[in-house]
Amino acid sequence: MTAYEKLRIARTTGRPTGRAYIDSLFTEQVFLHGDRRYGEDGAILGGIGYLERLPVTFLAIEKGQDLQDRLARNFGCPKPEGYRKALRLMKQAEKFGRPVLCFVDTLGAFCGADAEERGQGLAIAENLLEMAGLTVPILTTVIGEGGSGGALALGVADRVYMLENAVYSVISPEGCASILWKDSAKVEQAADCLHITAEDMLRFGVAEAVFPETFDRFPQMCEQIKNRYLQDLSELLSKPIGQMLEERYQRFRKIGIFTENGEA
Repeated sequence: MTAYEKLRIARTTGRPTGRAYIDSLFTEQVFLHGDRRYGEDGAILGGIGYLERLPVTFLAIEKGQDLQDRLARNFGCPKPEGYRKALRLMKQAEKFGRPVLCFVDTLGAFCGADAEERGQGLAIAENLLEMAGLTVPILTTVIGEGGSGGALALGVADRVYMLENAVYSVISPEGCASILWKDSAKVEQAADCLHITAEDMLRFGVAEAVFPETFDRFPQMCEQIKNRYLQDLSELLSKPIGQMLEERYQRFRKIGIFTENGEA
């Protein structure tokens, strides 16, 4: 299957969104709202719940189900207040020692003038900085599209997972084709050049695991995901905080290192 074919699957209407994973994985959910600066952004869901008996903070970029819901959620493109809400809940999780579990599915951050006026770039940058030093474990799963900084703002994690047809990219293939070839019709070529698939992310060390997509058996699929979360959280919680943070730092430092003609 080509990268473009996987991209089309990742964008399929009816694919489970972030809320479906929250409802399947966590019990006793309490949703929290607002960034305490401007307002509420429906594109990011956040709250606390239990992963079996472990209290956690969850964050999910939510695209919405029908047209009205998608309009209310900016089609899963968060605004600055969404990222600030996410950071507020992550800092709260740090205060109370709760791991943070993130679900990513977005074309990218909202690019309207109002988002720029309220500091979109700064909001994303602050999340990257704070997540790098957050003293509780962070797990991020790309469940559909992982587009640009809008996805990375929830992606600075100790473990990153991908669904088998999810994609993760610095730019949309359409945007890449428009920049490189001045022709958005060359989206298939761009998708191939960008190396956006889950298999690519494993090979590059961007992701640690790929989860199979068995949506016809969604509860069983989520049970397998939960077991992997619990396994990795048990490992991370057993480590001294300093060691966990150093490993998180080194994880991202090595991304992008490649060899050419036998030399690094």
